[in-house]
Amino acid sequence: MEAVSIAALVVAATSLATSFAVLRAARRGTGPAPAAEGGKPPKAPARADIAKLRDEVAALRADLAAALRHLAVVRYDAFGDEGGHLSWSIALLDDNGNGAVLTSINSRTATRSYAKNIREYAGDSKLSPEEQEAIDYLRKEADTKAPVRREPPARPGP
Repeated sequence: MEAVSIAALVVAATSLATSFAVLRAARRGTGPAPAAEGGKPPKAPARADIAKLRDEVAALRADLAAALRHLAVVRYDAFGDEGGHLSWSIALLDDNGNGAVLTSINSRTATRSYAKNIREYAGDSKLSPEEQEAIDYLRKEADTKAPVRREPPARPGP
Protein backbone atom coordinates (compact mmCIF):
# COMPACT_ATOMS: atom_id res chain seq x y z
CA MET A 1 0.00 0.00 0.00
CA GLU A 2 2.94 2.28 0.70
CA ALA A 3 4.22 1.89 -2.87
CA VAL A 4 0.83 2.87 -4.30
CA SER A 5 0.95 6.02 -2.19
CA ILE A 6 4.43 6.80 -3.50
CA ALA A 7 3.30 6.22 -7.09
CA ALA A 8 0.28 8.46 -6.60
CA LEU A 9 2.55 11.12 -5.12
CA VAL A 10 4.87 10.94 -8.14
CA VAL A 11 1.94 11.32 -10.55
CA ALA A 12 0.48 14.22 -8.54
CA ALA A 13 3.85 15.99 -8.33
CA THR A 14 4.36 15.62 -12.09
CA SER A 15 0.91 17.05 -12.79
CA LEU A 16 1.53 19.93 -10.40
CA ALA A 17 4.88 20.75 -12.00
CA THR A 18 3.36 20.71 -15.49
CA SER A 19 0.48 22.94 -14.38
CA PHE A 20 2.93 25.36 -12.75
CA ALA A 21 5.02 25.56 -15.93
CA VAL A 22 1.96 26.28 -18.06
CA LEU A 23 0.75 28.93 -15.60
CA ARG A 24 4.18 30.55 -15.49
CA ALA A 25 4.31 30.72 -19.28
CA ALA A 26 0.84 32.26 -19.34
CA ARG A 27 1.92 34.97 -16.91
CA ARG A 28 4.92 35.98 -19.01
CA GLY A 29 2.85 38.34 -21.09
CA THR A 30 0.61 36.07 -23.10
CA GLY A 31 -2.51 37.73 -21.64
CA PRO A 32 -4.42 40.58 -23.30
CA ALA A 33 -2.53 43.84 -23.58
CA PRO A 34 -4.08 47.07 -22.24
CA ALA A 35 -5.72 49.41 -24.74
CA ALA A 36 -3.46 52.07 -26.23
CA GLU A 37 -4.05 55.77 -25.63
CA GLY A 38 -7.04 57.26 -27.42
CA GLY A 39 -9.08 54.04 -27.08
CA LYS A 40 -7.38 52.41 -30.08
CA PRO A 41 -6.76 48.68 -29.90
CA PRO A 42 -3.19 47.65 -29.07
CA LYS A 43 -0.75 46.83 -31.86
CA ALA A 44 -0.36 43.22 -32.92
CA PRO A 45 2.42 41.33 -31.13
CA ALA A 46 5.81 41.59 -32.75
CA ARG A 47 7.10 38.62 -34.73
CA ALA A 48 9.86 38.15 -32.15
CA ASP A 49 7.25 37.77 -29.39
CA ILE A 50 5.38 35.18 -31.41
CA ALA A 51 8.59 33.26 -32.10
CA LYS A 52 9.45 33.36 -28.39
CA LEU A 53 6.02 32.00 -27.49
CA ARG A 54 6.38 29.20 -30.03
CA ASP A 55 9.76 28.29 -28.52
CA GLU A 56 8.24 28.22 -25.02
CA VAL A 57 5.37 26.00 -26.17
CA ALA A 58 7.87 23.64 -27.83
CA ALA A 59 9.90 23.49 -24.61
CA LEU A 60 6.77 22.75 -22.56
CA ARG A 61 5.80 19.96 -24.95
CA ALA A 62 9.28 18.45 -24.64
CA ASP A 63 9.05 18.63 -20.84
CA LEU A 64 5.64 17.02 -20.91
CA ALA A 65 6.86 14.19 -23.14
CA ALA A 66 9.51 13.35 -20.53
CA ALA A 67 7.01 13.35 -17.63
CA LEU A 68 5.94 10.02 -16.14
CA ARG A 69 2.30 10.50 -17.08
CA HIS A 70 1.24 7.08 -18.36
CA LEU A 71 0.15 4.61 -15.71
CA ALA A 72 -1.10 1.01 -15.73
CA VAL A 73 -1.86 -1.20 -12.73
CA VAL A 74 -2.17 -5.00 -12.73
CA ARG A 75 -3.53 -6.63 -9.56
CA TYR A 76 -3.14 -10.37 -9.03
CA ASP A 77 -2.82 -13.22 -6.57
CA ALA A 78 0.88 -14.05 -6.26
CA PHE A 79 0.03 -17.13 -4.20
CA GLY A 80 -2.72 -19.39 -5.49
CA ASP A 81 -4.15 -20.20 -2.05
CA GLU A 82 -4.76 -16.56 -1.06
CA GLY A 83 -7.50 -14.52 -2.72
CA GLY A 84 -8.21 -10.82 -2.85
CA HIS A 85 -5.64 -9.75 -5.44
CA LEU A 86 -3.26 -8.58 -2.72
CA SER A 87 -0.26 -8.18 -5.06
CA TRP A 88 0.16 -5.56 -7.79
CA SER A 89 2.49 -4.14 -10.43
CA ILE A 90 2.32 -0.54 -11.63
CA ALA A 91 4.08 0.85 -14.69
CA LEU A 92 4.89 4.60 -14.79
CA LEU A 93 6.18 5.65 -18.21
CA ASP A 94 6.82 8.77 -20.29
CA ASP A 95 5.86 9.22 -23.95
CA ASN A 96 8.94 7.27 -25.10
CA GLY A 97 8.30 4.22 -22.91
CA ASN A 98 10.94 5.14 -20.32
CA GLY A 99 10.26 5.03 -16.59
CA ALA A 100 9.82 2.41 -13.91
CA VAL A 101 7.68 -0.50 -12.88
CA LEU A 102 6.92 -0.99 -9.18
CA THR A 103 5.78 -4.33 -7.81
CA SER A 104 4.48 -5.36 -4.41
CA ILE A 105 4.05 -9.06 -3.70
CA ASN A 106 1.89 -9.48 -0.64
CA SER A 107 0.84 -12.46 1.42
CA ARG A 108 -0.89 -12.58 4.77
CA THR A 109 2.46 -12.75 6.56
CA ALA A 110 4.98 -10.89 4.38
CA THR A 111 5.43 -8.21 1.74
CA ARG A 112 8.16 -7.77 -0.84
CA SER A 113 8.55 -4.69 -3.04
CA TYR A 114 10.55 -4.27 -6.22
CA ALA A 115 11.38 -1.38 -8.56
CA LYS A 116 12.80 -1.91 -12.03
CA ASN A 117 13.96 0.54 -14.71
CA ILE A 118 12.18 0.56 -18.05
CA ARG A 119 13.75 1.87 -21.26
CA GLU A 120 11.75 1.98 -24.49
CA TYR A 121 9.12 -0.41 -23.06
CA ALA A 122 11.74 -3.01 -22.06
CA GLY A 123 13.08 -3.84 -18.62
CA ASP A 124 16.73 -3.53 -17.66
CA SER A 125 16.23 -6.79 -15.76
CA LYS A 126 13.89 -9.75 -16.16
CA LEU A 127 10.24 -8.75 -15.75
CA SER A 128 7.47 -10.83 -14.23
CA PRO A 129 4.46 -11.64 -16.45
CA GLU A 130 2.38 -9.07 -14.51
CA GLU A 131 5.00 -6.34 -14.92
CA GLN A 132 5.21 -7.10 -18.64
CA GLU A 133 1.39 -6.99 -18.87
CA ALA A 134 1.32 -3.45 -17.41
CA ILE A 135 4.02 -2.29 -19.84
CA ASP A 136 2.34 -3.99 -22.81
CA TYR A 137 -0.92 -2.23 -21.95
CA LEU A 138 0.81 1.17 -22.08
CA ARG A 139 2.61 0.30 -25.32
CA LYS A 140 -0.68 -0.72 -26.94
CA GLU A 141 -2.29 2.50 -25.65
CA ALA A 142 0.57 4.55 -27.16
CA ASP A 143 0.32 2.71 -30.52
CA THR A 144 -3.43 3.27 -30.82
CA LYS A 145 -3.52 6.85 -29.55
CA ALA A 146 -5.16 9.17 -32.05
CA PRO A 147 -3.42 12.43 -32.90
CA VAL A 148 -4.53 15.42 -30.85
CA ARG A 149 -7.18 17.55 -32.60
CA ARG A 150 -6.36 21.24 -32.80
CA GLU A 151 -9.91 22.38 -33.67
CA PRO A 152 -13.30 21.24 -32.40
CA PRO A 153 -15.14 18.68 -34.55
CA ALA A 154 -17.74 20.04 -36.95
CA ARG A 155 -21.31 19.89 -35.72
CA PRO A 156 -23.86 18.21 -37.97
CA GLY A 157 -26.30 20.65 -39.56
CA PRO A 158 -30.06 20.66 -38.95
